[in-house]
Amino acid sequence: MTYAASLWIFFILLFGIIIVPGMDMLFVLANALTGGRRMGLFATAGIMAGGAYHTFLGVLGVGVLLKLAPSLFLILLLAGAAYMAWIGVTLVQSSIVVGPIGAAKSRSPRVAFRQGAITCMLNPKAYLFTLAVYPQFISPAFGPLLAQALILGAMTVLTQLGIYGSVALAAGAGRDFLQSHPNAIILIGRAAGALFIVAAAFTAWHGWTTWPPAS
Repeated sequence: MTYAASLWIFFILLFGIIIVPGMDMLFVLANALTGGRRMGLFATAGIMAGGAYHTFLGVLGVGVLLKLAPSLFLILLLAGAAYMAWIGVTLVQSSIVVGPIGAAKSRSPRVAFRQGAITCMLNPKAYLFTLAVYPQFISPAFGPLLAQALILGAMTVLTQLGIYGSVALAAGAGRDFLQSHPNAIILIGRAAGALFIVAAAFTAWHGWTTWPPAS
């Protein structure tokens, strides 16, 4: 698998998980509805900071593992693929329901940014996602880990900006859509689950057949 193909798979997977309505999206929407577009965009910026933080931790963890215990990397990769598949099965079987949007507690753009960052950084599911996904798309064969980290990080925050920023700019329409189209929300979640299952199978197969990477 080429590096370009790996990045495309990562982007599809990233887009699939971010577009599924969850805590981060609802936080942005609540801030935009109660404080306007500006507040929603500051909340988005905070979540982007949290996404960059998780990228840093993910790449750091992979780098440490490759240096200290490279023999365990394949085990982590396969375990991560299994977790990705489990996420996919859960999403396919789920019926996501978005309830009424409550008021946000933030009173200033600075607070909205800080709360967004903390919301993302303290999300336990984000740590599990990072642990499962990043080993699938980081490899010494693709070059320096720092360069890979910057690319994955940029893709993460730009995807968050595109999706959550759009929600902030169209807060009213976003609220109406989330609450008035439950079947569409369920379909989005299940489609994302299917992407996870396919990506998990492909990355597990590729990791198993190409490890260890050529030096």
